Amino acid sequence: MWVEKHRPKTVRDIKGQSATVERLAVYGEKTSFPHLLFAGPPGTGKTTAALALCKDVFGEDTRDNLLEMNASDERKLESIRTKVKQFARTRPLGGATFKVIFLDEADSLTSDAQGALRRIMEQYAETCRFILSCNYSSKVIEPIQSRCAVFRFRPLADDQVREQIMAISKAEGVKLDEDACEAIIHVSLGDLRRAITALQVSASLDIHVTRSLIYETTATAPPEELHGFLLACREDGFHPARRRLRSILDQFGLAGTDMVNQLHRALYDAEFLTETQKLELTEVMAQIDFRLVEGGGEALQLDALTATICANLSS
Repeated sequence: MWVEKHRPKTVRDIKGQSATVERLAVYGEKTSFPHLLFAGPPGTGKTTAALALCKDVFGEDTRDNLLEMNASDERKLESIRTKVKQFARTRPLGGATFKVIFLDEADSLTSDAQGALRRIMEQYAETCRFILSCNYSSKVIEPIQSRCAVFRFRPLADDQVREQIMAISKAEGVKLDEDACEAIIHVSLGDLRRAITALQVSASLDIHVTRSLIYETTATAPPEELHGFLLACREDGFHPARRRLRSILDQFGLAGTDMVNQLHRALYDAEFLTETQKLELTEVMAQIDFRLVEGGGEALQLDALTATICANLSS
């Protein structure tokens, strides 16, 4: 697959995280580095950066000196005490001065497991380094954070996502319309993994990828459809707006929370709304989203959202 073939082999091959790459590249040129914590949204290169750094340091001996674990699968205390501790206490191979344990999704570890991990990081600091990867660094206990050099990854810029998507579509022989590429950028929100998946799913249905195909296969409503719903609320009243909402949900396969989140994103691009109206609707959407997450009935909550928007925009 194109993605695996072109995965960055060194830290300096990573794009879109310039300041982070420069700092990590320094570690790759040395014989040692501290414990590391990579935090940031998904699809921004945290796992790739960890593997590329280990290849920079160990070269051909990477396989012998790296233990890669997904902490969400082995999140209990016993896994830390057995698998991690056993690997940490053994000597490095191939002339390396230390080993590396890479814990992906470290924010899934239980508090007991994190407590045990903290002690292991102290005991075997001379022969083992830890690289922790997580989406939310606040879920990692403070004693572990203080032992690590923290690197925060940010969502990729639009031009960087565009460059990768165009390269993939060209290599795979996919005809990608320009507005379809912009649609992929819109739905990815800086997540390159999501962008590649959107392209792959669409290309599996039709080798000619269009804008409408992207939105239909990613369960995302186009901005103009959401703006049309807001206009219907303002000008047509509750019942036409409710029918418009149902049409959007059925056509694009949206769940209630998806609809609220996408409508919130489209709200700030709606030039026909005043700043005061946008503020009021944001508060309304926050309340509806909370009720949906807490288990409220989807149909009733979305009708309540529509009724409130109609009342606010018509006044």
